[in-house]
Amino acid sequence: MNFLTRFSLKNAVAVFIVSFLLILAGLYSFSKLKIDLLPNIEFPQLSIEATYPGASPDDVNESVTSKIEDQVKGIEGVKSVQSVSYENVGIINLEFPFNTDLDKIEQQINSSIKELDLPESSNVDVNRFSFGSFPIFNISLFAKDDANLEKVLNDEVIPELNKIQGINSVSVGGVKEDLLQITVDKEKAAQAGLTLDGMKEQINQKAVSFPAGTLNGKELQIPVRVEEKVATIDALKKIQLKSTTNPEAKPVKLGDIAKVEAVTEQGEYTRYDGKDALSMAITKKQDANTVEVASETMKILKKYDDQLDYAIGFDSADGIEKSVETLVREGLLGALFASLAVLIFLRNFRATIIAIISIPLSLLVSAIFLNQLDISLNIMTLGGMAVAVGRVVDDSIVVIENIFRRVRRSEEGMSNELVESSTKEILKAITSSTITTVVVFLPIGFVGGITGEFFLPFALTVVFSLLASLLVAITIVPILAKFAFKKVPPEEKEGKLQRGYAKAIAWSLNHKIKILILSFILLFSSFALVPSLGFTFIPNEEQKMLQANVQLPASTSLEKTNDVSLKIEKMFADQNEISDVTTEVGSRDFSTGVKRPNQVGYFLNVKEGVNVDTFIDKVQKKMESITKEESPKATVNVQEASTGGPPTNNNVTVDLYSSNLNDLQKAAKQVENHLNKDKRLKYVTNNFSDKQKQLVVEVDPDKAAEYGVSGFQLLGTISDQTKPVSVGDLKLDNTKRAVQLSYDKDLSSVKEIKDLQVFTERGPVLVKDIADVRTIDTFTSIQKLDGKVFARVEADIKGDDVQAVTKDVVDGVKKLDLPKDVSLDGGGGSDETVEVFQSLGLAILTAIGLVYLTMLVTFGKARIPFIILSSLIFVPIGSLVGLVLAKEPLSVSVMIGFLMLIGIVTTNAIVLVDRITQNREQKGMTIRQSLIEAGKTRLRPILMTAFATIAALIPLALTTSSGTLISKGLAITVIGGLASSTLLTLIIIPVVYELFFAKQVKREKQLEKETT
Repeated sequence: MNFLTRFSLKNAVAVFIVSFLLILAGLYSFSKLKIDLLPNIEFPQLSIEATYPGASPDDVNESVTSKIEDQVKGIEGVKSVQSVSYENVGIINLEFPFNTDLDKIEQQINSSIKELDLPESSNVDVNRFSFGSFPIFNISLFAKDDANLEKVLNDEVIPELNKIQGINSVSVGGVKEDLLQITVDKEKAAQAGLTLDGMKEQINQKAVSFPAGTLNGKELQIPVRVEEKVATIDALKKIQLKSTTNPEAKPVKLGDIAKVEAVTEQGEYTRYDGKDALSMAITKKQDANTVEVASETMKILKKYDDQLDYAIGFDSADGIEKSVETLVREGLLGALFASLAVLIFLRNFRATIIAIISIPLSLLVSAIFLNQLDISLNIMTLGGMAVAVGRVVDDSIVVIENIFRRVRRSEEGMSNELVESSTKEILKAITSSTITTVVVFLPIGFVGGITGEFFLPFALTVVFSLLASLLVAITIVPILAKFAFKKVPPEEKEGKLQRGYAKAIAWSLNHKIKILILSFILLFSSFALVPSLGFTFIPNEEQKMLQANVQLPASTSLEKTNDVSLKIEKMFADQNEISDVTTEVGSRDFSTGVKRPNQVGYFLNVKEGVNVDTFIDKVQKKMESITKEESPKATVNVQEASTGGPPTNNNVTVDLYSSNLNDLQKAAKQVENHLNKDKRLKYVTNNFSDKQKQLVVEVDPDKAAEYGVSGFQLLGTISDQTKPVSVGDLKLDNTKRAVQLSYDKDLSSVKEIKDLQVFTERGPVLVKDIADVRTIDTFTSIQKLDGKVFARVEADIKGDDVQAVTKDVVDGVKKLDLPKDVSLDGGGGSDETVEVFQSLGLAILTAIGLVYLTMLVTFGKARIPFIILSSLIFVPIGSLVGLVLAKEPLSVSVMIGFLMLIGIVTTNAIVLVDRITQNREQKGMTIRQSLIEAGKTRLRPILMTAFATIAALIPLALTTSSGTLISKGLAITVIGGLASSTLLTLIIIPVVYELFFAKQVKREKQLEKETT
């Protein structure tokens, strides 16, 4: 690669022009990068939602969910199938390995479902899951003055929002539905022999418009259409209705037996700080720029300031911007600290400026590649840049220091030849050290699951930056050095540091055993610190937004749920710690898509400075005291909100299996109580739902046959009496309205169901005469995992020692006296974390192997790579001490830090060993002379690069801002490991070198004695 330096020196103007163009391209690419909190990862999961209106959980499970499960469980590659059957709907979640072709799988599932014999009224949808599928906004909207808020939203705001390129969906909660309610007098309808379904059919027959063929003329063909319209409410009231079951009954007008009126219904309530509001949730497309979408959304809302007010309950773009600002700040501070470190060593402003020019150039060049690969600017790519700041300057430091030193020593002064030879002298060292650091990141591609996907953008950012920094070091830096160092003072005598280091090397080489024993004592002592560190996936990060949920018994009405919620909201208003509250009563559950009138969800934004854990305990107790008064069986849950980030795996899970649902419920409750007693756990949840009363009408086949009644006829009679019938949409008085039929009196007792009349050929018969009517307790949902009915009790772990807590909890659960036919499987995030750590451990070993091969190719001798790799042995000393002092647990980011250290630490060793090799091969020095001279010559660049990297990472290691915890553990690991390994490398490498070449050293000593 020396030809690049030679070309650059001869064509300096061309190189500067290319550099300027790269800067412009980098700035342009940087501005075009999508800004997001997390890498754009599509999870290998598919969700199948099957709706079956009017069906119980048992019916949904038997007729829909189980059939779909049996069909899809054989699909190639499926890891797990989890399902839940609620009333009216079933959800089946399928998980696959990463890199699965989900398009192909989705096609297979759709084809398989079409082959199934599902109920006609059922409907099946297949959906995907990714970070982008979570709402980026939750906005509460209020009308201004007399504005019709719903009309403004539906006619103007939502259509405009849907035009924004990155928006996926806009949904509004809390809307009122205007409909035409036809309330039928039950007694008059019975006398006329009319049912709601029969009335619906006759109304629809009066509102027809169908093609009726074509009139063929001599010159024209005219299409014929038959129409009958009901254009007004008065016309609707005058419709003649005739009984289909009682031919003798006289026809009656609809208006004579029913009250027809326009009404407003509300299926859910949404509020902001206790004030009625509409709640708007916005999701973006998976590859959209979150910040850009948020900005465009706010621009549109501001256009309607005269008609609506809004308050933002949740804004992910705000959190993203804060995280980006934090990481950019830490990166800039790191660059500043690295520059100061270089300045302290070189004591020359020009040299410092040249050395650090690789920082902006390298990062801008990496932005070009990131933009081309469509990788967003997120906490991983920004973290990669912040971490790379210290490392990208290393190559330039080594080049500039070598040129600077050679110029000061030269009597001829600055020349192209001197710059070229100075660069060539260390070219092999910086090239091999950069390639070594690059190949270290290759194994991240082999780390499976979300960890590999999540850290890949980080690795690519570092790799692109390092390769760019090498290019800058051998092209631009030599040109700048040529112009900057024309007048420099002559080289000073060896400093105290160099002389002291030379003595230290000489002493160490004469006391090798002592040095090695002391080093290994330090190493094993550091390993003793590991048990005190804790073991987690990603350290817990405190959220300032809480999610609270109240679940009342399954049969609770929306009105009752709303009454309870109003009392809770009044309590929230008295809490100084809360800044605002968004309330959703009876709204659609985001994770399941099911509307549940017995549930309330809250988003609570907590003020800065509040201890979240303490406040959660306090507010949960207050909520429980309110709900217990209203409904003793109510459940309350308060926890930090999840924004769809990477799994922390800081949880413990107990899965219970049994075909006996009563025993399963009992066991789940026992485990839930056990977990609630453990102070190390929080947010204990039990997915096994409560029971609700259900009326079962079981047809007697013999009696039904005697009267000629079918089960469907009985179903029609009962549903006619127990639920409203939708007629559909009719345009009346120039207004399109939803029309609904219902009776004026609801059935309120089991006796009324039993005494219902069913019309048969033999005349009317009571339901109790042909069916057994009884009340039972049934479960509100049925949940299965891989085809087996199960209950899952789960909790988050407060501390960072996830593995130890998980083991204790699972062992404790196994000692419980659970029902005999219940089996359990305990584990949770720690199992996945162990797998990830094993993968990363394998990645580290692979990286070491790749480093060995790289150095073997570079130096051509099998022993040299082993000497260089010996510097890695002592990396854990500083890293583990640093983690203990910072109270940072062992985590995935720490493991990535160790992976990085393999490249960084070997860089220092390579720079030293390369000089030793040059001394022996080119200058004919003995091994000991070579070691001492190389040590004195390379001491300054080694210390400079180490201190520059450490200084650059200090802001990241000391940060307390959110969104940087992934980089924080990594920074502490690298700082500690680099500090200890650098100091030990300067001593250990010479010692190990002499040990590997012991015979040669012995011959040289013998020859020296003979010569003397």
